[in-house]
Amino acid sequence: MRTTGFDLDMTLIDSRPGIKAVYEQLAAESGAAIDTDLVVSRLGPPVEWELAHWLPDVEVQRWADRYRALYPDVAIPLVEALPGARVAVEAANSRGRTILITAKHGPNARLHVERLGLPIGEVFGEAWREGKATVLREQGATAYVGDHVHDMEAAQLAGVPGIGVATGPSSAGELRTAGATDVLMSLEGFPEWLASTE
Repeated sequence: MRTTGFDLDMTLIDSRPGIKAVYEQLAAESGAAIDTDLVVSRLGPPVEWELAHWLPDVEVQRWADRYRALYPDVAIPLVEALPGARVAVEAANSRGRTILITAKHGPNARLHVERLGLPIGEVFGEAWREGKATVLREQGATAYVGDHVHDMEAAQLAGVPGIGVATGPSSAGELRTAGATDVLMSLEGFPEWLASTE
């Protein structure tokens, strides 16, 4: 049975408006000069990685916790699914099972899935690069779909095809260089790609 893994931010959802709003609130509360446009131009890594660019190391965890606490009320209502997301997940479900593997806090990732009605089978949060590879292996994944070069690296580490989607910060060329087996311009092309693999 196929197990298709999907990334979340900028693969299934356009989380930029929600994340930008949370960082704007963090900037107001912390007094840090956070360039929120720059933040949302490079989504993918964990929030601690991003906050380390704007805050002293000793304050990063405190504000990461605050970010995750603010997220449900501030970000969730502002985020919508990307074109083709639902049909891509449905297509993958029709041939097996789907899992979501994201660096995002797991409960917040589940809130997105529930609000948008995405038919994802199981959600795994707080996973990044090697962590994603570990989940892919443990779940017997047969492919991983993501928008970031580190998603493609995770797929390679897990020994499964990485399907790049050029809807996030990484270009189609960067995704190929990072080891993508195939690159789609959006998830709207995923059902056709999936059918071509059978």
